[in-house]
Amino acid sequence: PSPASAFLPAVCKYVAVELKSAFEETGRTKEVIDTKYGFLDGKGSAIKYTQSDIRLIEVTENICKRLLDYNLHKERSGSNRFAKGMSETFETLHNLVHKGVKVVMDIPYELWNETSAEVADLKKQ
Repeated sequence: PSPASAFLPAVCKYVAVELKSAFEETGRTKEVIDTKYGFLDGKGSAIKYTQSDIRLIEVTENICKRLLDYNLHKERSGSNRFAKGMSETFETLHNLVHKGVKVVMDIPYELWNETSAEVADLKKQ
């Protein structure tokens, strides 16, 4: 299988997770959208935001951005390697640095919290 197809199960899983989460978050409002702005006849109606096309558009437009909240957790396997929050490895490294230990790695400290190539590829897929 190609490298892109290896990401497919994780992509599907996390897109579904984030869609569900976004719909739950946006479903808590009682907001109503006034559509009484008809250009020709001035007629229109009101629709609940939770039942609007606008909600669907806003949720789907933000899915890719929400995937950037994930980090690669190399200590895990399969699609569970992606999760929100700092990986155990980087959490340990950050704690060492905050205790004054000099940690030398292939990547500079300033880039430790940047989006990893794997997460960027997850978003791209």
